[in-house]
Amino acid sequence: MDIQITATKNEGVERRLQVAVPPERVAAARSKAVSRVAKQVRVPGFRPGKAPVAMIRKKYAEAIDQEAVEALLREAFETVLAKEDLKLVTQPHAHDVKFGEDDGLSFELHCEVRPEITLDRLEGFRVMRPKDSVSDEQVQEQMDQLRDQRATWAPVEGKPQEGDLVTVMLATAGEDGVIPEGQEYRLVMGAGQAIAAIEEVILTLDQGGSTEAPVKWPDDFPDEAQRGKTKTVRASLKEVKRKSLPALDDAFAREMGDFDSLEAFTKVVREDLTSSAAREADSAARTQLLDEIVGANPFEIPPSWVKQMIHAYAEAYKIPEEEIVKFSDEIRGMAERQVRRDLILDTIAEREKLAASEGDVDDKVAELAAKRGMEPGALYASLQKAGRLRELERSITEERVFSWLLAKSTIEQA
Repeated sequence: MDIQITATKNEGVERRLQVAVPPERVAAARSKAVSRVAKQVRVPGFRPGKAPVAMIRKKYAEAIDQEAVEALLREAFETVLAKEDLKLVTQPHAHDVKFGEDDGLSFELHCEVRPEITLDRLEGFRVMRPKDSVSDEQVQEQMDQLRDQRATWAPVEGKPQEGDLVTVMLATAGEDGVIPEGQEYRLVMGAGQAIAAIEEVILTLDQGGSTEAPVKWPDDFPDEAQRGKTKTVRASLKEVKRKSLPALDDAFAREMGDFDSLEAFTKVVREDLTSSAAREADSAARTQLLDEIVGANPFEIPPSWVKQMIHAYAEAYKIPEEEIVKFSDEIRGMAERQVRRDLILDTIAEREKLAASEGDVDDKVAELAAKRGMEPGALYASLQKAGRLRELERSITEERVFSWLLAKSTIEQA
């Protein structure tokens, strides 16, 4: 296609190209459009495709122009992409389209291209890896949490205390001061499940008792319209239950799994915590290293990729439509860092030939299957059905890239 292309912006990841299609090419496109339209429409007194061209041009001028423009834009897009060798990351858009018989067709093409990433410096950084040791206090805290998960609740007499589970009827007066029928709630006192001032009211009640009291809504209450307001609340206490924790002994260990003693169970808990701490320390070191690399190798990133990342975060966090704009502003920095991170890792993997192969994925699946006591084929099918093979491939590639990077820098233990 004989067109004229003039770059109006040719830097970073944004490209703007002024494109001009000559009048003779426009005339040819119009003629083809007339033929296509003539075959599609019915003109009284004429068989399909036999109506005079002048009549078709006059009667269906708008449809002909639209079809001609669409065909010309498609051809022009393809020609521009081929001539300019653009590595697009999104669909290009035509702006300021001008179309006429004598003037030809002209428009400005806006598009985003993949950034050029050189990564001139990838070594010589100093990274601090956090401690991954586990203290006796951390082990005990984990054991206490496991006990809490196995706790039982039993009814008790008297007023509720912090930590008790209460069944209570609550009702709040409306703007007219009328208190409606209450609604039943089950709340753990001190767990932040109700406004602190309402909990204070509940803690004064005996079982079967009821009271009405003014309650001021907090100044940081999520609903801005309710902040700082004082309302009358009616509370009726129906039941109080108190938590009972199981003894930390050999019997508890046997309930938690195939353990002969509390000592054996505690050992496994410590090992799990140590493994988790090591993973977190490694992750922290990798994050520091990537931050150093990003700082030493600046490059632009396509805004459309950042928008896609924000959209993915919004879907993952199930953000309501009315909160998307606010969420986007808050999460944009994180989205930009994630896009840069992915681009750096992909670039290194490609340059150093570190990307995982099908064989690598098969080996990893076999390793995981052996740990789980499964057949590799069954696990592979399960991962494939869940759409997680790409995730597994990515994790293998990232592990290789980070090993390659960490070997080129100094890692110090905190």
